[in-house]
Amino acid sequence: MIAAEILLLAGAGLILVASIGVSRFADVLERMHALSKATALGLVLVLLGASIGLDRANDITFMVLAVALQLLTSPVASILIARATYRAEGIPHRIFDHDELAAARADDDDPPMA
Repeated sequence: MIAAEILLLAGAGLILVASIGVSRFADVLERMHALSKATALGLVLVLLGASIGLDRANDITFMVLAVALQLLTSPVASILIARATYRAEGIPHRIFDHDELAAARADDDDPPMA
């Protein structure tokens, strides 16, 4: 049972760090990164910690399916939110390095060569 408590506390700590990151970061993309990464791992740890104390195989299967669903959907959702934020007008976002997406979009706007 100690392992379950450690997993639960670690998961709750990661979720707490994610919520602090959302309130402290200034940029939309930074907030999204903190929320998607730490919350996904935190929820997985909480679900794994909760599944250690379960006895029935049906309950453990539901926990494993919830972990798999979280790991499959969270990265896709964060990418879609980041893309929508990048393309939205009026939302401030900073690009620190070379903006590869803007270069690719500029290439798409060029007329095709005959």
